[in-house]
Amino acid sequence: MAKWNVDSSHSSVGFEVKHMMVSKVKGTFGSYTAEVEAADLTDLTTAAISFKIDVASIDTRSEDRDNHLKSADFFDAENNPTIDFTSTSITKDGDDYKVTGDLTIKGVTKPAAFDVEFGGKGTNPWGVEVYGFEVKGKINREDFGLTWNAALETGGVLVGKDIKIELDLEVNPAA
Repeated sequence: MAKWNVDSSHSSVGFEVKHMMVSKVKGTFGSYTAEVEAADLTDLTTAAISFKIDVASIDTRSEDRDNHLKSADFFDAENNPTIDFTSTSITKDGDDYKVTGDLTIKGVTKPAAFDVEFGGKGTNPWGVEVYGFEVKGKINREDFGLTWNAALETGGVLVGKDIKIELDLEVNPAA
């Protein structure tokens, strides 16, 4: 098994949640690490994948909202500084994959599944092979203890339960 790096300068970790039942708030995490071990990135079924996301790196383009998300009302970043994922199963469906694993948010670990699309491979200008992947999934934030909300006068709530997760990853061989 070879080790692979996620190139953070050509990758992104993002999410989206309903706001006030009518719009969506999108955000990213700017700091994360990943460990990928695989014999061949064109066949992920034998891979071992783990991610560690720095909660303090959250960015929703609103400092007040970011600070609230880092607080005990949501992620409690002081006591739970990372979001962690470790794959437990990877199955192939045509050119795509289903990656299942243990997701830990705010100290709560639950199984989560993500759809992974292989974007292809190429060689960068420095002669290094790179591989692209698009990852999508959805979780219920309340399953992980992220239950803060506020009722709206017009009915409904301020923050939706479902969080859409999307990663765009460029992976290359570890040096």
